Amino acid sequence: MGISKIEFDKEKMILSKVKDLLGSTLEELGQDVYQDEEDFTEFKKMMWENSSSFDSGEREQVMAATDQEAERILQRRAYFKRLNQIKNKPYFASIVFKDNYGKVWNIYISLTYLKDKDFNNILYDWRSPICSLFYDYEVGPCFYVAPEGEIHGELKRKRQYKIENCELIGVFDNSLNIDDEVLQEVLANESSDKMKNVVNTIQQEQNQVIRNLEDHNLIVQGIAGSGKTTVALHRIAFLLYRLKNLSSNNILIFSPNPIFTEYISDVLPSLGENNTLQTTFNDYLSFSITEYKDVEAFTDFVARYYTYQVANVELIQYKQSDAIIRDVDAYLKDYVRNACFLDSFVEGEIHKVDQDEINHLLHYKYDRLPLFERVEEISKRLSAQFYEGSGKKTSTFRKLLKEHANFKRDFKQIYKRFYLSPYCKVSLTEREIDSFIKRKVIYYEDALLFSYMKGVLDGFPYESQIKQVVIDEAQDYNKLQYIIISRIFAKADFTILGDVNQNINPYYHYQSLEELSPLFKNDSKYIELLKTYRSSPEIIDYTNKILNLHHVNAIRKDNHKPVVFRKKLVNLKEQLLEDIHTLTQEYSSVAIITKDDQEAVKLYQLIKEDTPVSYINLNVKNFKRDLVLLPAYLAKGLEFDSVILYNDRNNSYRVNERNLLYVACTRAQHELYIYN
Repeated sequence: MGISKIEFDKEKMILSKVKDLLGSTLEELGQDVYQDEEDFTEFKKMMWENSSSFDSGEREQVMAATDQEAERILQRRAYFKRLNQIKNKPYFASIVFKDNYGKVWNIYISLTYLKDKDFNNILYDWRSPICSLFYDYEVGPCFYVAPEGEIHGELKRKRQYKIENCELIGVFDNSLNIDDEVLQEVLANESSDKMKNVVNTIQQEQNQVIRNLEDHNLIVQGIAGSGKTTVALHRIAFLLYRLKNLSSNNILIFSPNPIFTEYISDVLPSLGENNTLQTTFNDYLSFSITEYKDVEAFTDFVARYYTYQVANVELIQYKQSDAIIRDVDAYLKDYVRNACFLDSFVEGEIHKVDQDEINHLLHYKYDRLPLFERVEEISKRLSAQFYEGSGKKTSTFRKLLKEHANFKRDFKQIYKRFYLSPYCKVSLTEREIDSFIKRKVIYYEDALLFSYMKGVLDGFPYESQIKQVVIDEAQDYNKLQYIIISRIFAKADFTILGDVNQNINPYYHYQSLEELSPLFKNDSKYIELLKTYRSSPEIIDYTNKILNLHHVNAIRKDNHKPVVFRKKLVNLKEQLLEDIHTLTQEYSSVAIITKDDQEAVKLYQLIKEDTPVSYINLNVKNFKRDLVLLPAYLAKGLEFDSVILYNDRNNSYRVNERNLLYVACTRAQHELYIYN
């Protein structure tokens, strides 16, 4: 709803004052930052020149003072950077809140805070407690949670602004109506090469996830286009703002692939925060498994199924199942129980090591440790015992213990023996087992089990630095992966986001992500996001039918452009080029999505000479999204203005591949063309 001219002129005056204050603050802060650099350089030089005269206590004090000064400079520099980010758009919304004590608060909401000379807040950071009122309430009774407790009152007004180059273009008063003008304008915009922040259009259900501080672990089920990834990144920014002693280096994001990692790389910097640590589960597997040349990527694992290159589907289903976790645990428990040292031995011709003693150490003294860590501890103990506390003979005792043990740190052999043991529930010949054990590149499904066995017997790599873990596309991880992750990051809190309807792992499926709750320590809260902001109602209506969904709530207004079907083509190339031309004339991003990579390559060869299309595979990280061609399993998490969905008539989506079809179709925002 627009406002009167008098109100508009008042807002222009407020913006002008904020602009002047912002300019003067930036000028002063810029001089301070420059002076900080010079002063700090001189300070470090002085300390270095006089360091020889300091005793150890003074030296520690000097180092602590230096660290504190460096931290102060970094914080001031970061604030200067955030103010620079907002100089063209100082704020995006405001609220008027009257508390129960009668005080009226006129709050202007920005990406960061700004104070006047008297240290009064002029702009409020969107993450501050009082700003939650903008996201959570309509005009009327409300409250927010401040450090001192709940603050109750009445929300008198909500207002949003369109500001460009520090000029006021538009002002809108609104309630929490999801169809408000600002949101619809944002949704109508064409997509860009990188995901953007959405602080001005965060919705109530999204805000409940972003600002949750009560629960250690959040499990979020969100339909396609509900903003799961956006919510996760804004939650990270919120946690960095609200939690003391949390930095970007304490947060790790598990992304589905490097393409997605690049796509989200601008969001946190646009919110004034540094990008966090990011990885994929394949990165972990490649790090932990050194017995093989490489590890098959998850997308290649999926592609094997969709291109019919799997000889024994039942075997892979077993390897991916929850049941095999119990079988492997029983096998490893038995393996450890039967592990022993076969006899006594003598070191250095005089030091006798008693068999019973070292077996007692193996199974009782150090039984809390993984098996091969026990051997290491026994080696240290024997060295200290026979050499007056010295550890110089640890390696000698380690070698002797291994020679007299009935077990070896040969994980390929340990893994192979599982399939020959009675604990394995499938019957395989040794030749069949060797076909996947003796590969140079270990299959993905084997890599999960192999790394788990290594972790149980050798210890998982504990990461104490990580305090928050975010896992996106959670439905594509089986429970074994969550068990591994929870053991590596034992002290971390988790934010898990996914959609069971977008599962592309053909061997594993959750009925609900709530099944993950028991896998994590501390409390877990399950939340659902049921509104989609990505696709038009016409596209949503079609994609609902794929999976027989009824609960999807489409927010984008009708564009009255139906899904287009291309069948019985006389000339595929001619029709495809015509559609590409039509869509690229109207939209800034067009994707041609195929069922698999083989089809993508064929189609790329067909049209590459006639149109500037970019072919995307797992090795591509940077690409412009104006016209791209990629398989469906690489399109996860991405979105495009328009999509051409293609599959060869002889390679149609089967009934059990509906989820992959759903993923491909839900990448489209405005228009969807379907070939064959």
